[in-house]
Amino acid sequence: MPHDTPLIATIVVGLSLAFVLGTIAQRLRISPIVGYLLAGVAVGPFTPGFVADQGLATELAEIGVILLMFGVGLHFSLSDLLSVKAIAVPGAVVQIVFATVLGAGLAHIFGWPLGAGLVFGLALSVASTVVLLRALQERHLVTTEQGRIAVGWLIVEDLVMVLALVALPALAPLLAPEGTNGVTSTSEIALTLGITVLKVIAFFAVMMLVGRRVIPWILHYIAHTGSRELFRLGVLTIALGVAFGAAKLFGVSFALGAFFAGMILSESPLSQQAANESLPLRDAFAVLFFVSVGMLFNPIALVDNTGAILATVAIIVLGKSLAALAIVMAFGHPLRTGLLIAASLAQIGEFSFILAGLGVTLNILPEEGRELILAGAIVSIVLNPLLFHLLDRYGPPAKASTDTPTDQRAPDDHTPDYITGKTNHTVLVGYGRVGKIVGQELIDRGEPLVIIDDRDDAVTKLREQGVDAIATNAVKGLSAANIGQARTLILAIPDCFEAGQIVEQARNANPALTIIAGAMTDAEETYLKNYGATTVVQGSRETANAILAALSPARPGA
Repeated sequence: MPHDTPLIATIVVGLSLAFVLGTIAQRLRISPIVGYLLAGVAVGPFTPGFVADQGLATELAEIGVILLMFGVGLHFSLSDLLSVKAIAVPGAVVQIVFATVLGAGLAHIFGWPLGAGLVFGLALSVASTVVLLRALQERHLVTTEQGRIAVGWLIVEDLVMVLALVALPALAPLLAPEGTNGVTSTSEIALTLGITVLKVIAFFAVMMLVGRRVIPWILHYIAHTGSRELFRLGVLTIALGVAFGAAKLFGVSFALGAFFAGMILSESPLSQQAANESLPLRDAFAVLFFVSVGMLFNPIALVDNTGAILATVAIIVLGKSLAALAIVMAFGHPLRTGLLIAASLAQIGEFSFILAGLGVTLNILPEEGRELILAGAIVSIVLNPLLFHLLDRYGPPAKASTDTPTDQRAPDDHTPDYITGKTNHTVLVGYGRVGKIVGQELIDRGEPLVIIDDRDDAVTKLREQGVDAIATNAVKGLSAANIGQARTLILAIPDCFEAGQIVEQARNANPALTIIAGAMTDAEETYLKNYGATTVVQGSRETANAILAALSPARPGA
């Protein structure tokens, strides 16, 4: 007997199509976000075939917004912003104003009122956090000066958008076309805005005075129970609970509540673990958010509004990027830094969608405006890798780094940043808790060593010590580590599946290689040995042996 399950159908079909189209986008070296948006177009009401429940998709998208903003708050770093505040703050503000003016000017040409133009321009002024960070991470630039400027610039943009999301509902009567909202007098608008500000201040005070103590205490208490399941549930409860409470008790948006929850939690020593535990669900609902946004786009707009879409893309890719380039150059930074910042900002994403959705809901922005923003996002995200490719190939060369372990660079963006020339050496994959102990001992012994780790900060510190380190994941990094002429491979990573792929690839490249790996269970040990590991050290067995060895001398008669 068939069941009417629109929620399940929306989630299953939406995620399945997003997975397929996101994978295709990734293979084409385009952000998967494009695939997710196209999946939404495919299940939306403007294309034939299955049509997802738009009401349910919108509610799922709200959860996605909450978790996205919680993640933004978790990664908010005041120290990162302060380190580049001299350029990031004025640069981001001037660029936002410039892009908003361009957007408002284009809206005026379309015949839209000033309020619609301001919302439209603001939506075009802010870059996607996901796209920008991924582009920097692929090129191992997050910890460089250019990367810090780009991230600081992004933080300022995000903060401006958070303020816009707070102020827009209060200013809606002033910005919306006359007659579309009930309140029109200046005094009533001022009163509404004042009440909104007071509510935000009250919420901020509660979060700083109470939340700052209670939220970290709750997580520390849960962490001491030793239950990973409860810890994960606690993180999600805090994110969703604070967002919901902020909306119901203080009248502020879900987005602002979630952002503050993440920002408060970012001060806790458990913030990194909280980010890791919430990441899977955050990613899943973020995908549903992009799918729901895609459902709102009518592909016919590409034909009917081609000129308007091209003008919108021009503002995103050329207008605000040229403004960013001019600002960076005016502050005395090298041309390459300016071009990198310009390329990083030449796209729009999640905040643009949130702002556009709120603008349409408040009757400020016409539906056509949201369609132009969606089309502009899709086109600009598709073009963004091309801009970086052009910069890498034809732009001014990067300044030589003193911590470069070798002079030979990898051939393109998607390969490791260095290639070692060492032979008869040891390759250590992973420099975490276990890898750091093993690596330090090998360094102290003076062993020829190459370390592979996907964290830029860890690799930077190793290079400062004169250690040959490669910033990438091991599957990509084995050839750069010259695994074919290595003596030993040591795997110090917790992911058994990834370790198996590495063992297989290394064994094929070097049949005589000694491969030492770690495992947690008998099944993992068997799995790794089947792929070709020489020795597998099982953590639980070694711990038990160490306990027994420590216990033996204390036995009677020993």
